[in-house]
Amino acid sequence: MTKKYSIKFWIIFWLVAVVLLAGWYVFLQFKNRNIDNLKPFVRVAPVGSERRSEIAVLMDIYSQFNGTNSEKNILVLFQNDLELRPGGGFIGAFGIVKMKNGKIADIQVFDTGNFDKNIPSAEVPPAPLADILGTTAWKMRDSNWSPDFKTDAEKAEYFFHLGGGNENIDGVIAINTSVLNSILAVTGPVQIEGYPGEYRDENAILQLEYQVEKGYAEQGIEKGERKNIMGELADVLVQKTQALGLSQQFTLAKKIEDHLKKKDIQLYFTDENLQKEVENLGWGGRVKDAGGDYLLAVDTNLLSLKSDYCIKRKMEYHVDLSPARNASPARSAASAAGWQSDAGGGETPQAALNITYQHTCRAKDWMTTDYRDWLRVYVPKNAYLQEADGQTGDVEYSDELGKHVFGMRIDVPIGETKTITLKYTLPASVKENYNLLVQKQSGSGEVPFEISVKKPDGSIATAQETLTGDKSFSF
Repeated sequence: MTKKYSIKFWIIFWLVAVVLLAGWYVFLQFKNRNIDNLKPFVRVAPVGSERRSEIAVLMDIYSQFNGTNSEKNILVLFQNDLELRPGGGFIGAFGIVKMKNGKIADIQVFDTGNFDKNIPSAEVPPAPLADILGTTAWKMRDSNWSPDFKTDAEKAEYFFHLGGGNENIDGVIAINTSVLNSILAVTGPVQIEGYPGEYRDENAILQLEYQVEKGYAEQGIEKGERKNIMGELADVLVQKTQALGLSQQFTLAKKIEDHLKKKDIQLYFTDENLQKEVENLGWGGRVKDAGGDYLLAVDTNLLSLKSDYCIKRKMEYHVDLSPARNASPARSAASAAGWQSDAGGGETPQAALNITYQHTCRAKDWMTTDYRDWLRVYVPKNAYLQEADGQTGDVEYSDELGKHVFGMRIDVPIGETKTITLKYTLPASVKENYNLLVQKQSGSGEVPFEISVKKPDGSIATAQETLTGDKSFSF
């Protein structure tokens, strides 16, 4: 079905948050003026430099997709973070948004379960998918195996074409389920003709999950059509958001900006200049280079249904930079971390990482079971694991995205708590002007994080944060 929505709506719905926050003047000019006429205003707008950069990037995005006779195509990945995957969540559906002359000319939504049947079984899947899930071929639904969104976007585009998609892709957008909650919180509850119940921000995700897993059968809907409700819900939300007043659009805009910062929305563009601008703002979901210490924990739900709804995580990280860890007096926070000193007198910086998983559900059902997870911990390139505890089986090692990676299976039975401990050496270079970049996996929710650093002089520095996005620490 062809739909013609203005570029104004499209920008509001997905991208325009920061423009609205900077001032309605810029936003209201989009409809009636050439975008180039607004760029001088951005340079003198009464906002901070970061906000001006955000506005300028949005204007470039607008220019890229507006006022051209050629068709532009956006691949939109709908990621279900109740079933966490490295890039944000299981890709149960995706869409192609076709734009021409600054308007959305067509929206097509595909169930990956159906689309993947068109993809030849030629690509060998990553080992955990084959070993744990029994997957025999790598396809679109598993394309977001990397925590780096550019890598995932290019892989999804590859599978789209491999499955018979003919459109040239100009950009890829990944959207996690939490974005739907934010939209419904502003629009209010909605009903979908032909489907029971009401969808509101408190229940929409679980209600949709039930509909596509069980409800469709109760209503006599064919399995291959069970995800059609997603397209119909999108139609209803388009109508509701178009009818929002300015204050409601402003509220929605702030929520969308927050999702961009949390990586609930991730952007990729094939235009290199535009992609660089997006990455500079942190909207590209990239695994970043770090001048010092680095940490990224990536979970992959394998055979656990939608159990991530019940999983709570927290992390504790202890670093010892002191030159002689064998010596008394008390070893304080570093001692509490539990590592043993190396035989060489402690010249090599040491790290101890504890990741705790709490499975808050109490019974198995159609949605929840024991949590089976493939954990990958990304650390500096020349870090080496000394000891691991709490995992199932052996730790596997690899190098990826300029980082060293520890990979392992984690099992957390329903109602239980499991702590994984990794003790490893760090490159000697981190001792000078110690700083740490912690990146948070898209879709993993809020993660409490504690760090303690024993400095070369023996003093202890600590910090605590609840991670909602990437965070830098400097000591």
